[in-house]
Amino acid sequence: MATTFSSSAQSPGIDSAYAWIRLAISVVLATIGGVGMWAVVVVLPAVQAEFGVDRAAASMPYTATMVGFAAGNVLVGRAIDRVGYWIPALVSATALGAGFLLASLTSSILGFTLVQGLLIGVGTAAIFGPLIADISHWFNRRRGVAVTVAASGNYLAGAVWPFVMPTIMRAEGWRFTYAAIGVVCLLTMVPLVLMLRRGAPHEAMAGTSGGRPVRPISLSPSALQLLLVVAGFGCCMAMSMPQVHIVAYCMDLGYGMAHGADMLSIMLAAGVASRIGSGFLADRIGAVRTLLIGSVLQCLSLLFYIPFDGLASLYVVSLVFGLSQGGIVPCYAIIIRDYMPAREAGQRVGIVMMATIFGMAVGGWMSGWIYDLTGSYAAAFLNGIAWNLVNLAAILLLMWKARRSAMAMA
Repeated sequence: MATTFSSSAQSPGIDSAYAWIRLAISVVLATIGGVGMWAVVVVLPAVQAEFGVDRAAASMPYTATMVGFAAGNVLVGRAIDRVGYWIPALVSATALGAGFLLASLTSSILGFTLVQGLLIGVGTAAIFGPLIADISHWFNRRRGVAVTVAASGNYLAGAVWPFVMPTIMRAEGWRFTYAAIGVVCLLTMVPLVLMLRRGAPHEAMAGTSGGRPVRPISLSPSALQLLLVVAGFGCCMAMSMPQVHIVAYCMDLGYGMAHGADMLSIMLAAGVASRIGSGFLADRIGAVRTLLIGSVLQCLSLLFYIPFDGLASLYVVSLVFGLSQGGIVPCYAIIIRDYMPAREAGQRVGIVMMATIFGMAVGGWMSGWIYDLTGSYAAAFLNGIAWNLVNLAAILLLMWKARRSAMAMA
């Protein structure tokens, strides 16, 4: 069963005013629902203290959340290909809100971990890959901008929720904070999802009047999917090193936790700007070339972290890193929409997003493991650069295949 397309002759189509309204609603939805990725990080010390466990056990809820988030991107993505966006998103939003309420009542670290993975992690997935795939159906001329703006929601969530939550926690504790988040998610996300009940326009289907045709490439869909999975995993293995370990790196250098947290905030803020800017660039020069530029710049910024370890220079390099990497992941979704059928977008985007999430999770762990072995983050940065080169190799192969196909069609 294919993606649900709108059947009304009066339904707004691609690049319509409604498409931009839908994008705005999607960004708000992603900013609220993105709390599922960040809340567990904020409450980790409080949860560890209350349940009386070590740091490794207290970190398991985060791992479970990422695993659930990765799986949810595929499961929800497949669902939207079959029935449209709003029904799977409504179920996910309900699961997310219920997850926070249930997590606030748990009596053990195991129960908290299970809720984080099965309800919060999976529930959060609807506002990332599936949301990006859905919004891509509504734009042709500005598809790059639309996809990257929608993808900025989870970065905005990372800027908003960790700023708001500590104030509530100091006054009422982490359990009240989690319960309040659950109520907010249910009261806001459910109405927002119901505003997205329109099915994707008929023009979104390749070959119909007004639709953008699928571009030729001398790769089978499965081979292209595999290449994007390798590229996504490699780029996020590299990306995870500064994002996960910048605070610890600053503490090792004697600069303190506050400076490291500031650098992380700079990365995320620059990442939002990078995502939106890369959308404009992708609409002008294509998503593959934009992806290549972002990957090269990310590789260079990782290299700059090694010699430039002064406080001021680390701020500058962190800014450059954020401006380099923010647009990389959304470009995979644009490439899928350019070279694969629209009816498969949800599942295809979900699989690649899952690969990027696993890259972040494994890369964050591997960097810590390398640090434990060597006593320094220098080798961890080199490991990130090596994975970035894997990403670049996949992108160059993709570019070569696409160019050869375009020349054959000329």
